[in-house]
Amino acid sequence: MHLAVMPEESLALLNVRPEGVYLDATVGLGGHTGLIARRLTTGLVIANDRDPESLEMARRNTEPWADRIRFHHGTFQTLPDAVREAGLQKIDGVLADLGVSRYQLTTPDRGFSFAADGPLDMRMDPTTGMTAADLVNFTDEKTLADIIFNLGGERRARRVARAIVRVRPIRSTARLADVVLRAVPRTGHLHPATKTFMALRMAVNDELGELDRLLETAPALLQSRGRLVVIAFSSGEDRRVKNRFRELAGQGLGSILTKHPLQPTEEEVSHNPASRSAKLRGFEWN
Repeated sequence: MHLAVMPEESLALLNVRPEGVYLDATVGLGGHTGLIARRLTTGLVIANDRDPESLEMARRNTEPWADRIRFHHGTFQTLPDAVREAGLQKIDGVLADLGVSRYQLTTPDRGFSFAADGPLDMRMDPTTGMTAADLVNFTDEKTLADIIFNLGGERRARRVARAIVRVRPIRSTARLADVVLRAVPRTGHLHPATKTFMALRMAVNDELGELDRLLETAPALLQSRGRLVVIAFSSGEDRRVKNRFRELAGQGLGSILTKHPLQPTEEEVSHNPASRSAKLRGFEWN
Protein backbone atom coordinates (compact mmCIF):
# COMPACT_ATOMS: atom_id res chain seq x y z
CA MET A 1 0.00 0.00 0.00
CA HIS A 2 1.25 3.46 -0.91
CA LEU A 3 0.37 6.48 1.20
CA ALA A 4 0.94 9.98 -0.17
CA VAL A 5 2.82 12.18 2.29
CA MET A 6 0.94 15.22 3.64
CA PRO A 7 -1.76 14.86 0.97
CA GLU A 8 -4.20 17.56 2.06
CA GLU A 9 -1.48 20.07 2.87
CA SER A 10 0.27 19.44 -0.46
CA LEU A 11 -2.84 19.86 -2.58
CA ALA A 12 -3.93 22.95 -0.63
CA LEU A 13 -0.57 24.61 -1.28
CA LEU A 14 -0.71 23.54 -4.92
CA ASN A 15 -4.14 25.22 -5.13
CA VAL A 16 -5.57 22.53 -7.41
CA ARG A 17 -8.40 23.76 -9.67
CA PRO A 18 -10.63 21.46 -11.77
CA GLU A 19 -9.41 22.98 -15.05
CA GLY A 20 -5.76 23.34 -14.03
CA VAL A 21 -2.64 21.65 -15.42
CA TYR A 22 -0.16 20.23 -12.90
CA LEU A 23 3.14 18.41 -12.99
CA ASP A 24 3.93 15.72 -10.43
CA ALA A 25 7.70 15.66 -10.81
CA THR A 26 8.12 12.54 -8.67
CA VAL A 27 5.10 10.35 -9.34
CA GLY A 28 6.41 7.33 -7.39
CA LEU A 29 3.50 4.91 -7.13
CA GLY A 30 0.99 7.60 -8.06
CA GLY A 31 -0.28 8.72 -4.66
CA HIS A 32 -0.22 12.48 -5.20
CA THR A 33 -0.94 12.12 -8.93
CA GLY A 34 -4.15 10.23 -8.22
CA LEU A 35 -5.26 12.75 -5.61
CA ILE A 36 -4.75 15.63 -8.05
CA ALA A 37 -6.39 13.80 -10.97
CA ARG A 38 -9.57 13.00 -9.08
CA ARG A 39 -10.08 16.73 -8.44
CA LEU A 40 -9.87 17.61 -12.12
CA THR A 41 -12.58 17.93 -14.75
CA THR A 42 -11.00 19.41 -17.88
CA GLY A 43 -7.56 19.65 -16.29
CA LEU A 44 -4.45 17.46 -16.68
CA VAL A 45 -1.66 15.93 -14.60
CA ILE A 46 1.76 15.32 -16.14
CA ALA A 47 3.26 12.46 -14.11
CA ASN A 48 7.06 12.29 -14.26
CA ASP A 49 9.54 9.90 -12.67
CA ARG A 50 13.06 8.69 -13.40
CA ASP A 51 12.13 5.14 -12.30
CA PRO A 52 10.41 3.28 -15.17
CA GLU A 53 9.17 0.51 -12.86
CA SER A 54 7.48 3.04 -10.57
CA LEU A 55 5.87 4.69 -13.58
CA GLU A 56 4.28 1.44 -14.67
CA MET A 57 2.88 0.80 -11.20
CA ALA A 58 1.64 4.39 -10.97
CA ARG A 59 -0.10 3.91 -14.30
CA ARG A 60 -1.99 0.92 -12.89
CA ASN A 61 -2.73 2.62 -9.57
CA THR A 62 -4.25 5.67 -11.26
CA GLU A 63 -6.21 3.81 -13.96
CA PRO A 64 -9.59 5.34 -12.94
CA TRP A 65 -8.30 8.78 -13.96
CA ALA A 66 -6.18 7.73 -16.96
CA ASP A 67 -7.84 10.26 -19.26
CA ARG A 68 -6.49 13.09 -17.08
CA ILE A 69 -2.87 11.89 -16.79
CA ARG A 70 0.13 11.95 -19.15
CA PHE A 71 3.16 9.92 -18.05
CA HIS A 72 6.76 10.89 -18.72
CA HIS A 73 10.01 9.04 -17.97
CA GLY A 74 12.78 11.48 -17.14
CA THR A 75 14.84 13.40 -14.61
CA PHE A 76 14.16 16.90 -13.30
CA GLN A 77 16.34 18.21 -16.12
CA THR A 78 13.81 16.92 -18.65
CA LEU A 79 10.71 18.44 -17.05
CA PRO A 80 10.46 21.09 -19.81
CA ASP A 81 10.34 18.20 -22.32
CA ALA A 82 7.48 16.60 -20.37
CA VAL A 83 5.48 19.84 -20.55
CA ARG A 84 6.19 20.33 -24.26
CA GLU A 85 5.25 16.74 -25.08
CA ALA A 86 1.87 17.41 -23.46
CA GLY A 87 1.41 20.26 -25.95
CA LEU A 88 1.86 22.96 -23.32
CA GLN A 89 4.19 25.87 -22.60
CA LYS A 90 3.14 26.90 -19.09
CA ILE A 91 1.40 25.06 -16.26
CA ASP A 92 -0.40 25.89 -13.02
CA GLY A 93 1.71 23.99 -10.55
CA VAL A 94 4.60 21.62 -9.86
CA LEU A 95 4.73 19.16 -6.97
CA ALA A 96 7.89 17.26 -5.99
CA ASP A 97 8.01 14.65 -3.21
CA LEU A 98 11.72 13.99 -2.78
CA GLY A 99 11.33 10.84 -0.69
CA VAL A 100 12.26 7.32 -1.77
CA SER A 101 9.17 5.22 -2.44
CA ARG A 102 8.23 2.28 -0.23
CA TYR A 103 8.39 0.07 -3.31
CA GLN A 104 12.03 0.99 -3.90
CA LEU A 105 12.94 0.41 -0.27
CA THR A 106 11.16 -2.93 0.05
CA THR A 107 12.19 -4.54 -3.24
CA PRO A 108 15.45 -6.46 -2.56
CA ASP A 109 16.52 -6.48 -6.23
CA ARG A 110 16.69 -2.67 -6.22
CA GLY A 111 19.34 -2.67 -3.50
CA PHE A 112 18.16 0.39 -1.58
CA SER A 113 17.83 -1.30 1.81
CA PHE A 114 19.61 -3.84 3.99
CA ALA A 115 16.31 -5.13 5.40
CA ALA A 116 16.63 -7.97 2.87
CA ASP A 117 19.72 -9.04 0.95
CA GLY A 118 20.02 -7.94 -2.64
CA PRO A 119 22.46 -6.61 -5.22
CA LEU A 120 24.14 -3.33 -4.28
CA ASP A 121 22.40 -1.22 -6.92
CA MET A 122 20.39 1.79 -5.56
CA ARG A 123 19.76 3.40 -8.96
CA MET A 124 16.38 5.10 -9.20
CA ASP A 125 16.61 4.52 -12.93
CA PRO A 126 18.00 0.97 -13.18
CA THR A 127 18.56 1.36 -16.92
CA THR A 128 21.45 3.80 -16.68
CA GLY A 129 24.34 5.09 -14.59
CA MET A 130 26.70 3.66 -12.00
CA THR A 131 25.50 1.38 -9.22
CA ALA A 132 26.25 1.60 -5.52
CA ALA A 133 28.57 -1.40 -6.04
CA ASP A 134 30.56 0.64 -8.57
CA LEU A 135 30.82 3.48 -6.08
CA VAL A 136 31.77 1.29 -3.13
CA ASN A 137 34.32 -0.83 -4.96
CA PHE A 138 36.11 1.72 -7.15
CA THR A 139 36.14 4.96 -5.15
CA ASP A 140 39.25 5.89 -3.20
CA GLU A 141 38.99 5.84 0.60
CA LYS A 142 39.07 9.61 1.18
CA THR A 143 36.40 10.36 -1.42
CA LEU A 144 34.23 7.55 -0.06
CA ALA A 145 34.55 8.94 3.47
CA ASP A 146 33.64 12.42 2.26
CA ILE A 147 30.51 11.07 0.55
CA ILE A 148 29.39 9.20 3.66
CA PHE A 149 30.05 12.22 5.90
CA ASN A 150 28.66 14.98 3.68
CA LEU A 151 25.57 13.19 2.36
CA GLY A 152 24.81 10.85 5.24
CA GLY A 153 25.93 12.93 8.19
CA GLU A 154 27.88 9.93 9.49
CA ARG A 155 30.46 11.24 12.00
CA ARG A 156 32.38 7.96 11.83
CA ALA A 157 32.67 8.12 8.05
CA ARG A 158 36.43 7.64 7.91
CA ARG A 159 36.20 4.46 9.96
CA VAL A 160 33.41 3.16 7.73
CA ALA A 161 35.27 3.97 4.53
CA ARG A 162 38.44 2.30 5.83
CA ALA A 163 36.51 -0.86 6.68
CA ILE A 164 34.89 -0.94 3.24
CA VAL A 165 38.18 -0.51 1.38
CA ARG A 166 39.85 -3.26 3.41
CA VAL A 167 37.31 -5.96 2.50
CA ARG A 168 36.09 -5.02 -0.97
CA PRO A 169 34.79 -6.10 -3.40
CA ILE A 170 31.35 -5.82 -1.80
CA ARG A 171 28.43 -6.83 -4.01
CA SER A 172 25.38 -7.20 -1.77
CA THR A 173 23.41 -5.02 0.63
CA ALA A 174 23.69 -7.53 3.47
CA ARG A 175 27.47 -7.70 3.11
CA LEU A 176 27.83 -3.93 3.15
CA ALA A 177 25.57 -3.59 6.18
CA ASP A 178 27.63 -6.23 8.01
CA VAL A 179 30.90 -4.46 7.20
CA VAL A 180 29.55 -1.17 8.54
CA LEU A 181 28.13 -2.83 11.65
CA ARG A 182 31.52 -4.41 12.44
CA ALA A 183 33.27 -1.05 11.96
CA VAL A 184 30.82 1.04 14.01
CA PRO A 185 28.79 -1.11 16.43
CA ARG A 186 25.21 -0.17 17.25
CA THR A 187 24.80 2.41 20.02
CA GLY A 188 21.11 3.31 19.62
CA HIS A 189 17.92 2.29 17.87
CA LEU A 190 19.28 3.27 14.43
CA HIS A 191 21.20 0.60 12.54
CA PRO A 192 24.80 1.81 12.03
CA ALA A 193 24.54 1.29 8.24
CA THR A 194 21.49 3.56 7.83
CA LYS A 195 23.42 6.78 7.20
CA THR A 196 25.95 5.07 4.93
CA PHE A 197 23.17 3.60 2.77
CA MET A 198 21.45 6.97 2.54
CA ALA A 199 24.69 8.68 1.50
CA LEU A 200 25.45 6.10 -1.19
CA ARG A 201 21.88 6.32 -2.55
CA MET A 202 22.10 10.11 -2.74
CA ALA A 203 25.48 9.94 -4.47
CA VAL A 204 24.45 7.26 -6.98
CA ASN A 205 21.39 9.26 -7.99
CA ASP A 206 22.97 12.72 -7.67
CA GLU A 207 19.96 13.68 -5.57
CA LEU A 208 21.18 17.11 -4.48
CA GLY A 209 22.23 17.96 -8.02
CA GLU A 210 18.84 16.81 -9.26
CA LEU A 211 17.12 18.99 -6.66
CA ASP A 212 19.13 22.00 -7.81
CA ARG A 213 18.00 21.29 -11.37
CA LEU A 214 14.37 21.07 -10.22
CA LEU A 215 14.61 24.41 -8.44
CA GLU A 216 16.16 25.94 -11.55
CA THR A 217 13.82 24.54 -14.20
CA ALA A 218 10.44 24.31 -12.44
CA PRO A 219 9.76 28.04 -11.82
CA ALA A 220 10.20 28.82 -15.52
CA LEU A 221 7.40 26.35 -16.32
CA LEU A 222 4.86 28.19 -14.18
CA GLN A 223 2.38 30.69 -15.49
CA SER A 224 1.37 33.69 -13.41
CA ARG A 225 0.13 32.60 -9.95
CA GLY A 226 1.49 29.13 -10.59
CA ARG A 227 2.92 27.28 -7.61
CA LEU A 228 5.93 25.12 -6.82
CA VAL A 229 5.46 22.76 -3.86
CA VAL A 230 8.30 20.62 -2.51
CA ILE A 231 8.37 17.92 0.17
CA ALA A 232 11.90 17.33 1.49
CA PHE A 233 13.09 14.65 3.90
CA SER A 234 16.58 15.78 4.88
CA SER A 235 17.90 19.03 6.31
CA GLY A 236 20.21 19.46 3.32
CA GLU A 237 17.35 19.19 0.84
CA ASP A 238 15.06 21.44 2.86
CA ARG A 239 17.80 24.07 3.19
CA ARG A 240 18.27 24.13 -0.58
CA VAL A 241 14.53 24.60 -1.13
CA LYS A 242 14.31 27.36 1.48
CA ASN A 243 17.30 29.24 0.06
CA ARG A 244 16.06 29.01 -3.53
CA PHE A 245 12.61 30.27 -2.58
CA ARG A 246 14.21 33.19 -0.72
CA GLU A 247 16.38 33.94 -3.73
CA LEU A 248 13.40 33.99 -6.10
CA ALA A 249 11.37 36.16 -3.71
CA GLY A 250 14.32 38.52 -3.31
CA GLN A 251 14.43 38.96 -7.08
CA GLY A 252 10.75 39.94 -7.04
CA LEU A 253 9.72 36.85 -9.01
CA GLY A 254 7.13 35.59 -6.56
CA SER A 255 6.19 35.04 -2.94
CA ILE A 256 6.94 32.38 -0.35
CA LEU A 257 3.77 30.63 0.81
CA THR A 258 5.28 28.97 3.89
CA LYS A 259 7.21 31.14 6.36
CA HIS A 260 8.19 27.92 8.10
CA PRO A 261 7.95 24.41 6.59
CA LEU A 262 4.75 22.50 7.22
CA GLN A 263 5.20 19.11 8.88
CA PRO A 264 2.95 16.05 9.17
CA THR A 265 0.50 15.78 12.03
CA GLU A 266 0.99 13.26 14.80
CA GLU A 267 -1.97 11.36 13.40
CA GLU A 268 -0.34 11.05 9.97
CA VAL A 269 2.97 9.93 11.45
CA SER A 270 1.16 7.28 13.49
CA HIS A 271 -0.29 5.59 10.39
CA ASN A 272 2.53 6.52 7.99
CA PRO A 273 5.85 6.56 9.89
CA ALA A 274 7.72 7.29 6.62
CA SER A 275 6.30 10.82 6.74
CA ARG A 276 8.00 11.63 10.04
CA SER A 277 10.81 13.81 8.69
CA ALA A 278 8.83 15.46 5.87
CA LYS A 279 9.03 19.25 5.44
CA LEU A 280 6.68 20.95 3.01
CA ARG A 281 7.31 24.36 1.41
CA GLY A 282 5.49 26.33 -1.29
CA PHE A 283 6.23 29.24 -3.61
CA GLU A 284 3.93 31.23 -5.89
CA TRP A 285 5.26 32.66 -9.17
CA ASN A 286 4.31 36.24 -10.04
